[in-house]
Amino acid sequence: MKKRSKRYKNLLKSAVKDKKLTANEILDLVKKNSNTKFDESIDVSLKINLKQSKGGDFSLRTTVKLPKGSGKKEIVAVLCESDKIDDAKKSGAEVVGSEDLLEKIASKKFSFTKLICTPSMMSKIGKHGKVLGPKGLMPNPKLGTVSNDINKAVKDIKSGLVEVRNDKDGNLASTIGRKSYSLDNLLENYKHFLESIKKEKPETMKGELIKNVYISSTMGISYRVGAK
Repeated sequence: MKKRSKRYKNLLKSAVKDKKLTANEILDLVKKNSNTKFDESIDVSLKINLKQSKGGDFSLRTTVKLPKGSGKKEIVAVLCESDKIDDAKKSGAEVVGSEDLLEKIASKKFSFTKLICTPSMMSKIGKHGKVLGPKGLMPNPKLGTVSNDINKAVKDIKSGLVEVRNDKDGNLASTIGRKSYSLDNLLENYKHFLESIKKEKPETMKGELIKNVYISSTMGISYRVGAK
């Protein structure tokens, strides 16, 4: 049996079982319960409907740009042609390269958390899919990580662009900020995130796209949003 810390046991005392709480009330609770020494992430977890009236199961993969940023510090790498390296360095990316960056990827000696690639370099990066794919680093035009506008792509990631993808059971999660964020900023990010996901609902789906919504912090307990 997994042993729980005294801190976690104390958090369980604030669990709410019968009363329906609004997102605003939950965010306030989660912030107060985030009592670790580091700036905990505030996360939203959704259970979505995967059943469409026609066709196969629905699968969602998109990006959401949080208006107040995610608070996550991304290490961005840019893979581009040699003549674009100087411009890429000015974009704010921590790692920039061409053939030399491909060699680092092949040797698995890299530490970046996001990879942006220019379209003409995609043919060269394809063979590295087995290295990048499992880490969620494979560039994708739909996610804004394949672009000729390097400056915009880097800026979007740095300013709060989060990637969203559901698993086979219909669960998806994303950070919406940090415990250091104000309640108003967290609530704004939360509302924007939910509205962005709702817009992804296909016409072939009956009922609501989002079934359940939960909010938690990195080291805290989860609360179900039960009221609007």
